[in-house]
Amino acid sequence: MAVDVSIVIVSFNARAHLERCLQSLGGAPPAHTHEVIVVDNASTDGSADAARHWGAARVIQADENLGFARGTNLGVRSSTGTNLLFLNSDTVVPPGAIDRLIDELDRHKEVAVVGPRLVDGEGRPELSFGRMVSPLNEYRQRRLMRGYHDGRAGMAAHVEREARREQYPDWVSGACLLVRRADAEAVGLLDERYFMYLEDVDFCAAIRGRGRRILFTPAVDVVHLRGQSVRSAAASTERAYRRSQIAFYAKHHPAWVPMLRLYLRLRGADT
Repeated sequence: MAVDVSIVIVSFNARAHLERCLQSLGGAPPAHTHEVIVVDNASTDGSADAARHWGAARVIQADENLGFARGTNLGVRSSTGTNLLFLNSDTVVPPGAIDRLIDELDRHKEVAVVGPRLVDGEGRPELSFGRMVSPLNEYRQRRLMRGYHDGRAGMAAHVEREARREQYPDWVSGACLLVRRADAEAVGLLDERYFMYLEDVDFCAAIRGRGRRILFTPAVDVVHLRGQSVRSAAASTERAYRRSQIAFYAKHHPAWVPMLRLYLRLRGADT
């Protein structure tokens, strides 16, 4: 029997985060009918067993690290929800947040994807939405976030202001992304060429290519405790981003690929 929303969480060696995320879902579960599916990417820290102990979750244990796109697709294909919520294991979902996201989706029939305001553990927003990735837009996004975290008043004010404004960006973050199943299936789910990073931007581009809209709503906050996995495996994380970046530009901006490869070589970036 179909449920209103399938919550798909992909996890890799993030047991403490995963347990915290599942506890937030279980402590105040959505009022809408739902299911929770955890795809464990061959973790070695007991993540799968920890998720099984949380009885409301169904665990799919992969034989290898599939990455985010393949792992999410695996979870989606075993789900029944009319809507799909892609959720990172390093998120904490406040009571009522998922119900409000579904309400926003129901309120905007032309919208296929809704993303909430993502905030860190201290309540500071991140730029979890934006314009289509391009060389100029990547530079702008990085510059804004760097200035925000460095405490530059003008940039901080800009980020705070943008994160409080409902808008229709080109993409919202896959850390917490609600999509209608029909729209997700119409574009073939996530492109599995991306191991991690930029699959959400690519997915939203495919959705928009069908004439559907992406909504960012500041009416819903979800905590995103990002950064821990990046710090623990900085080199491999950087390589994964660069590979996804090259794949993304090859697909969407092929003329820029030679310059991107040259830039990465000059920087000594390992891809």
